Amino acid sequence: MEEIIALKNINYTYPGNIVALKNINISVKKGELFSIIGHNGCGKSTLLNILNALVFPDSGEVVFKGETVNEKILRDKAFVTKFRQNMGFIFQNPDIQLFNPTVYDELLFAPLQLNMPHEMAVERVEETLSYLGISHLRDRQPYLLSGGEKKRVAIGSVLTMNPEILLIDEPLAGLDPKTQTFVTELLLELNHAGKTIIFTTHQLDLIDHLQPRVAVLSEDHTIQKTGTASEILNDEEFLISVNLIHKHVHKHGDETHKHYHSHYVFHKH
Repeated sequence: MEEIIALKNINYTYPGNIVALKNINISVKKGELFSIIGHNGCGKSTLLNILNALVFPDSGEVVFKGETVNEKILRDKAFVTKFRQNMGFIFQNPDIQLFNPTVYDELLFAPLQLNMPHEMAVERVEETLSYLGISHLRDRQPYLLSGGEKKRVAIGSVLTMNPEILLIDEPLAGLDPKTQTFVTELLLELNHAGKTIIFTTHQLDLIDHLQPRVAVLSEDHTIQKTGTASEILNDEEFLISVNLIHKHVHKHGDETHKHYHSHYVFHKH
């Protein structure tokens, strides 16, 4: 498979010289399901922001389909249109993403901004509303929706562009179990349809279910290990070292038990 996007020797610091990412190297193939996992605060969201050219690294290179993405090339109208059409970003918090007066307007916004013919854009919106099961929400105001409904609308607002790559920050954060199941199955379905999906998570059960290729971002903001889901999940000592599993104490009657807890992947007495 050909490489579709890559980060090469990326370094990034927040204001105040606070390190966010150190020497990050990632290569994602076209059609791949790829996850960046790590403890909260290790830089996962920042990494996605760099992939999507929302921020630029202090050093290193972002490569999209063989072309370096930087501030200069993003001033080229043809390139930026191609880049934005093919890169869909779904934020962890849908409230950041939703700003139009109705759900219908929300889904129509991106295609029109990318100069899609109006008739085609409307057709995309109708298909997406139906696909995500949110046609009944079309005239609702997004801020009045439930958390799960907002998540579906946020996903829909990206899918109407039909991007090649989906960047998804913590896809299950804050969702009820029913919506978590819906989003998990949707990710598999979209990947099977050929979408390249890159997502962040600290939930090992999601990794176990989706079986992506995995890069582990440690608390020192470097990538400690890359491998298959099985290779990562079966290395218990490594997961302890990067603080992705931890000791959990609970009681059975008068007895207290300690074991490592990791969202059901390891649950040993």
